[in-house]
Formats: sequence, C-alpha cells, structure tokens
Amino acid sequence: MGDFIFEIIDKSGRKLRLTRESWKHITTNHGEMTNYLDEIQRTIENPLKIILHPVPDLRKYFSYIKHRKRPERYLRIVVKYLNNHGFILTAHFVATIR
Repeated sequence: MGDFIFEIIDKSGRKLRLTRESWKHITTNHGEMTNYLDEIQRTIENPLKIILHPVPDLRKYFSYIKHRKRPERYLRIVVKYLNNHGFILTAHFVATIR
C-alpha cells in the first residue's frame, strides 16, 4: 500500500485512493475526522448523493451520519479525478448538502 491509507472502487467503478498526505490534511484541519475513516470508505462506495463541483474533475460525495450529536451530520468528501483515478482531497462534516 505504501503512500496511501486505502484504495477502493467508487460507485462509478473507478479506483479511488486516500493518500497519507490527504489523511494528514484531513485530520489536522478537521480533527474529529480521525474517528470516521470507515464512514469515508462507505460513503465513497455507496454515497447518499454525488454533486459535480464547479471545478472540473472534482466531485462531492455525501452521506448522512445519524448518530452524530452535532447539527453537522452530512459527511462531505471532495474527490479529484485524474486519468479515471480518484484521490480524496478532503473530508469534513456540513449541515446541508450543497
């Protein structure tokens, strides 16, 4: 595995990775995410919704985490696709899907 935490196939059948560098960014900037690695994987495999980002080749994946006590219950994952492979850029919680 080397430089990445996991590699999975997303809902559209493309290979997607979470690199160690991106995981460090996510956990440094959104500390609560350290407990949600499994939810990140599940969201990529079976998202509630996928939204095209205004920036080409970016997608936002969403899932709803009902057991969270905070109002921000939607997990948003931003993914960049290059040459039909995806890379998670960031992940954090938001209050709404948009």
